Amino acid sequence: MVFAAALFVLVWQAVVMLGDYPPFILPGPLTVLDRFVSGWLDGIIGRHALTTLSEVLLGLAVGGFAGLLTGLVLARSRLAERMLSPYIVAAQATPILALAPLIALWFGTGLASRVLICALICFFPIAVGTMVGIRSVDPRLVEMGRSLRATRWQSLSRIEVPSALPQILGGFRIGVTLAVVGAIVAEWAGGEQGLGVLINLSRGSMFDIPLMFATLFTIALLGVALYLIVVAVERRLIPTRT
Repeated sequence: MVFAAALFVLVWQAVVMLGDYPPFILPGPLTVLDRFVSGWLDGIIGRHALTTLSEVLLGLAVGGFAGLLTGLVLARSRLAERMLSPYIVAAQATPILALAPLIALWFGTGLASRVLICALICFFPIAVGTMVGIRSVDPRLVEMGRSLRATRWQSLSRIEVPSALPQILGGFRIGVTLAVVGAIVAEWAGGEQGLGVLINLSRGSMFDIPLMFATLFTIALLGVALYLIVVAVERRLIPTRT
């Protein structure tokens, strides 16, 4: 991983040097690094990153809760799956970039609409992961719980959900990275602060291309950090998984 990153930086620097590109076309990695550090020191990246992070976490919480409930319903009821699946798939197939302006129009450009966009984009993988996980539970475990007079809630909370955790958390792995994408798209559709807004500002009125690259790097770091947090939670809850 470190070797691949180093190779990428070397190729990037070579392209800049061989092409003799000015910083406003393609800044070199050292220029971007310098702008990244200065952007955090003067607070311009930090305050926008905090806004995006709050949108991602709230959107993941809302989308994750809705996805878990929907996945449970779909797993338990074939009728619900036949009735709801076409609409869920159609909503997922519609590009969020096309839906974002409509959501901003209907709900305004405040925090609520941006959280809703994040929730929508991360809902599908979590719902599907939950449905597949619950359906893959060994039926003999469920039968054993019934033989011990476990209630439906006890069977769900102590047998089915723990057994389905690998698939559920797999859905969260995908969902958390998509939530970052959703936050950026939502900020493009309408917003006064956030990393998506900072990208627009840096390439527009500020015309600070190194800052734009530094912001893109920050978005990538945010996505990787959140993904690794989900992986750490997964390893904590499922120690036998590698």
